[in-house]
Amino acid sequence: MDLSNRIQGLTGGGSDGWDVFYKARRMIGAGVSVTELTQGEHDIRTDQSILDAMYRSASGGNTGYATVPGTNSMRDAVAARLTARTGVHTTRDNVLVTPGGQSALFASHHAVCDEGDVALYCDPYYATYPGTLRGVGAIPRAVPCLPENAFQPTFSDIAEKSAGAKSLLVNTPNNPTGVVYSRETVEGIARACREYDMWCISDEVYDTQVWDGTHISPRTLDGMAERTLVVGSMSKSHAMTGSRIGWIVAPEDVVENLFNLATHTTYGVPGYIQDAAVFALGEGLALEEKVAEPFRRRRAIGQNILAEQNVVGLVPSEGAMYMMLDVRSTGLSGEDFADKLLDAHHIAVMPGESFGASAAGHVRVAMTVEDSAFEASLKTLVGFAKELQP
Repeated sequence: MDLSNRIQGLTGGGSDGWDVFYKARRMIGAGVSVTELTQGEHDIRTDQSILDAMYRSASGGNTGYATVPGTNSMRDAVAARLTARTGVHTTRDNVLVTPGGQSALFASHHAVCDEGDVALYCDPYYATYPGTLRGVGAIPRAVPCLPENAFQPTFSDIAEKSAGAKSLLVNTPNNPTGVVYSRETVEGIARACREYDMWCISDEVYDTQVWDGTHISPRTLDGMAERTLVVGSMSKSHAMTGSRIGWIVAPEDVVENLFNLATHTTYGVPGYIQDAAVFALGEGLALEEKVAEPFRRRRAIGQNILAEQNVVGLVPSEGAMYMMLDVRSTGLSGEDFADKLLDAHHIAVMPGESFGASAAGHVRVAMTVEDSAFEASLKTLVGFAKELQP
């Protein structure tokens, strides 16, 4: 018997782009010491105070089914957060709680795309984006964002690909590039969505990690609240990656229909996890800044190292927990460079090609190891690139 075409075709019939990551994990499994600068996973764990809140809730009996769209306290906390950060009035009726940001991306596209609809996404992209779109039956269409524009999508970039498109997926602060979209960029996104009558799905899971510039949500611009679905998560902001809790903020009628989808798929998020998230959000900026500080610090370390050489280029590192490095001076693709770096120095980075054609000749470095190891690894990477120059 055959499996469905949809499940077999999630990666488009090719690699999922994580070959170097899998190779590094095999090496680690074989006992080789590898410095992993690949995955967006904090090197600190969830704060003990959050775990204590989770324990209190669970041991107090909150282990049964939670209400499917999310508890009122969690939805209210998310609504208050969005209202305070963006100035756009938001209530619990605009919020659906999901098992993490990835689930929110999947549900959001189910809400706005029918089978065969074209769904746009920006290239470079987070590795799961095209598969997520295929998973809901949409046809993924990339919007190339060029390195000479610091990987920021322009209105003309989007317009060129918008014919017949139903939705546009954007991500700022951006994974993999570390770029924070400028006001001009976000206004171009909004203009394209209005002129070509597209839904905007805005992945904002890194909104607490902004080093330069200002995070601007497309939902805040004129005419966009009624056509924007914002994806958020506790994973990056509060180091709660394993807790799997995120949300969608959208117009009320969209959330009503997403409630029906959640009833038939996830059936909600455990109440004790939601209680822990409510506690964490209630701690405010202090806890978020504590989680973000290691990446801010390592970004400065990386900038200092890269400023002392001219072989490896740095894409503007304005947000998120990554640095995108230009290694085209070596004459190698990002994939070949990453593979050789892993073999020669047991340092694992992600090839730019893992995130789309626009990032060819680049590598993404996750700032997710302690400071001294990060500094040593980046210096080794730069030295290796010098050796490889033709």
